[in-house]
Amino acid sequence: MKNKNVVSLVIPGQTQQRSQNGDLYLCKKVPYQTAWHWQQRLVAERKEAALMPDGEAQATELRDLLIMLEHPPVYTLGHGADAGFLRFKPEQDGYELHRIERGGEVTYHCPGQIVGYPILNLHRHRLDLHWYLRQLEEVVIRTLACYGLMGDRIPGFTGVWIGDKKVAAIGIKVSRWITMHGFALNVCPDLAGFEKIVPCGIADKSVGSLAQFLPEISLMDVQQQLVKQFEEVFKLTLYLQPLPDELKSFSAPPVHSA
Repeated sequence: MKNKNVVSLVIPGQTQQRSQNGDLYLCKKVPYQTAWHWQQRLVAERKEAALMPDGEAQATELRDLLIMLEHPPVYTLGHGADAGFLRFKPEQDGYELHRIERGGEVTYHCPGQIVGYPILNLHRHRLDLHWYLRQLEEVVIRTLACYGLMGDRIPGFTGVWIGDKKVAAIGIKVSRWITMHGFALNVCPDLAGFEKIVPCGIADKSVGSLAQFLPEISLMDVQQQLVKQFEEVFKLTLYLQPLPDELKSFSAPPVHSA
């Protein structure tokens, strides 16, 4: 059921027509470094294609894509993040931790959280990082509305809240207008792992999950809704693709068809 009180971001000049095709990759739990290196390869391919002469670039043009997956428990720090927001000693406590190239502070990934990694060429959309961040929030807000939940933005912060609980974190890296990293939506995770950090460096706001509001919520159903809303917001039609050979062991059952 749609929640009529949800305020959606309307961008002047946008229409509902989808004019571009893209690719969709659905995965099971993927180790963080595996997914990270995959993203880096995809971005590098697109940056290399952009340097080709026009004719060659058009012949090898790579489509926008969305990767959807879960991660085993892992902590990540943005490139300029303050390690003081960790509540453990990385060299002693044995938690998996990576400092990566996205913006933002420390966050936590774990099973029950859906992670989306869009690899988009913003030349096809809008060359505006603030617009891109707001669009990722919009994908989550529209998804929550499908379940009668009202997602909010809080001025000065990136992410999506339900009441005073942050349910979605967003952190991106954009290089030559090619995006990587993305969003993480807490559907039904064990939230205990967040107690080991100050999530996103925000000490006075708590982290929540959709299961706190809808205990019977389905992870697979939410994933499907996220894909649909991503298509609507970014005016894409996504086609499910097989994973690369080296990643086939992480293939998930299909939940979406264009």
